Amino acid sequence: MTTAPSSPAWKAVLFDLDGTLADTIELILLSYRHTMRTHLGEAPPDERFLATIGIPLPRQLADFARDAAEAERMRTTYVEYQREIHDDLVQPFPGAASALATLRERGTSLAVVTSKRSGVARRTLECCELWQSLDTVVCADEVERPKPDPEPVHLALDRLGLAHEANQVLFVGDSPFDLRAGRAAGTHTAAALWGPFSREVLAAEEPDFYLSDLEGVLHTSPSWP
Repeated sequence: MTTAPSSPAWKAVLFDLDGTLADTIELILLSYRHTMRTHLGEAPPDERFLATIGIPLPRQLADFARDAAEAERMRTTYVEYQREIHDDLVQPFPGAASALATLRERGTSLAVVTSKRSGVARRTLECCELWQSLDTVVCADEVERPKPDPEPVHLALDRLGLAHEANQVLFVGDSPFDLRAGRAAGTHTAAALWGPFSREVLAAEEPDFYLSDLEGVLHTSPSWP
């Protein structure tokens, strides 16, 4: 892991949501299995779905559907089932609230850039008691080209008034799609190693930092590496 002094502070830190701030993997897999069994009779291996975490749900499900109409039916099933079980299964990763609080004390702006739609993203953040800690949240339904395209990262930077200071911003994510989007937008990137993707998979995106927990973000700096 790369370590660094805590100052100078980042002007902003952007976070992915699922697998980075919020522990939603059990929720995601239960919803996936239910959807596949409902429409296909059985669920393909979890690994197939986990490999696509970080891109919008419709694109994920399209890989399993036989046509666009079935993909939409799958999406409806997934969303309705997840809504029923969501609140009981979502929790923040350890250290999330304290890390955000410390960053805010340092004067760092905070944002989430997620492939979730707006309604469920807010619900997840509220369940984790993190919603009030953020300056802005950018969701998949607010952009034409979600992650791994840099458009949602650019939108977050615009909202924070940092469109021309991306090199003073860190994007923390647990998927290759997060790291790819951040790098393309000109931010520094940090790989969250507590998500479903291996270090080897994330290393292919050449992140600037590897973090073993959320507290690790406090030991990074725009002057390092």
